[in-house]
Amino acid sequence: MGAYTSQFCYFFKLYRTLALGLLLISVLPLSGQPSDAQRILFFGDSLTAGYGIDPARAYPALIQQQLEAAGSHAEVVVGAVSGDTSAGGLRRINWMLRQPVDIFVLALGANDGLRGIDPANTEQNLQAIIDRVQAKYPEADIVIAGMRMPPSLGKDYTKAFAAIFPKLAEVNDVALIPFLLEGVGGSVDLNLADRIHPNPAGHQILAATVWAALQSLVSD
Repeated sequence: MGAYTSQFCYFFKLYRTLALGLLLISVLPLSGQPSDAQRILFFGDSLTAGYGIDPARAYPALIQQQLEAAGSHAEVVVGAVSGDTSAGGLRRINWMLRQPVDIFVLALGANDGLRGIDPANTEQNLQAIIDRVQAKYPEADIVIAGMRMPPSLGKDYTKAFAAIFPKLAEVNDVALIPFLLEGVGGSVDLNLADRIHPNPAGHQILAATVWAALQSLVSD
């Protein structure tokens, strides 16, 4: 827990600079599958965009490789903006839903927490994103990637923030990844020199975590 806390304290100090500087936008399919292939949209921030590494080594691309190895024709599409918040995601979700979505992985919220945004507002924004996905593609499966904040932000805040994701999963009856950075957050060996973003080895672990939630939803 000490290493995890240290990492996020550092993250918090650098956040304002990073939020302005992380302009990496990733919106692309990762395979050339047929147009009727199952489409998996990863909707998130810099963790999903693979900030600081070759996107081919970020966890969405590794999931695409896993799908192909399993003989699935599913196609991964990445819709990620570094530094994005839940409010930013809500503003751009309609644009991302112009193309069909069969599985929607919602991986936003970390930047809300680091800004100290009221968890109620974050929950409201994430619920609105889910509502729009369900309205546009009612048959789509949804997976929520949970996030946690460091104790340095205060016990009450971190508890309220962590509760957002399981609550949304339960209310909407959708799949939950309890903590996207499980086994990676706080590890010097699994993050870049900024101690913020996972390195390729860290993304391997993220991919395994996400694949465990996706595997049962993917068709051949």
